[in-house]
Amino acid sequence: MIAVIKTGGKQYKVSPSDKLKIEKIEGEEGSKVIFDSVLMVSSKDAKEVVVGEPLIKGAKVEAKILKQGRHDKVTVVKHKAKKRYNRNGSHRQPYTEIEIEKITK
Repeated sequence: MIAVIKTGGKQYKVSPSDKLKIEKIEGEEGSKVIFDSVLMVSSKDAKEVVVGEPLIKGAKVEAKILKQGRHDKVTVVKHKAKKRYNRNGSHRQPYTEIEIEKITK
């Protein structure tokens, strides 16, 4: 099965045993998390496709939290030409790595 879920303001296409990094969600490593914001569910061969309006009622995607971490550092530079304005900064975005276990309609 294939599903499209919505979390953290983004949409992800997932299937069982997929591992992906999503925006940070609360939870300990090894705990289960359930996504009930399911936008679409399809069979592998795409013969059965269910599209929500906007969500599918009763559909769930179960996942296991593998890791809580932070991405690599991103450098931010602000500069205005001929104005002697320079600002430097950096940012590390937190993420949660999950593994999809089960998709139910």
